[in-house]
Amino acid sequence: MKSQVRVVGIDDSPFAFKDGKVLVVGVVMRLPNYVEGVMRTACTIDGTDANDAVGKMISNSRFFEQLRLVMIDGIALGGFNVVDIARMHQEIGIPCATVTRDRPDMEKIGKALRAHFPDWMDRLEIIRKQELTMVPTAHKPIYVSVAGIDVEEASRIMRECTVRGNIPEPIRVAHLISSAMVKGESRGRV
Repeated sequence: MKSQVRVVGIDDSPFAFKDGKVLVVGVVMRLPNYVEGVMRTACTIDGTDANDAVGKMISNSRFFEQLRLVMIDGIALGGFNVVDIARMHQEIGIPCATVTRDRPDMEKIGKALRAHFPDWMDRLEIIRKQELTMVPTAHKPIYVSVAGIDVEEASRIMRECTVRGNIPEPIRVAHLISSAMVKGESRGRV
């Protein structure tokens, strides 16, 4: 991939389960760290509409034709509204990746899904099919799953847009914006 490509980082805002919907923010950056735009959408807390909401937000954006990678903070938005990055890549035609700081505890995730969702097997299957790869960074490693791009290329892009720490800047900035829009100022760690 050439330098100065455009990527979008996606993160959800803090929420209370009684809210019903969660704000989702996308930050478009030209590598390494130039913010070109911000977009927003919403999805249902613990729902099944994250793919549709994020896909529509990206597809309807003026940046759509220029984006080369969609990076999502984690595998789900708004609790357990699981994102199927393989399906998203197929539908929007842009490579997709999830990024997490810590390796997910699949036993805990399975237990939580079984306890709260009649469609828990479907959600768990989406999560399981997205193979995680540990990617070393200057600090602690991150865990990445990809669709439509190989792990090495996605990792190179993520390293190129990571300014400090181990979280790519588009995701970090999306986190700051989404938390500020809900709480009045940015809070918390990505």
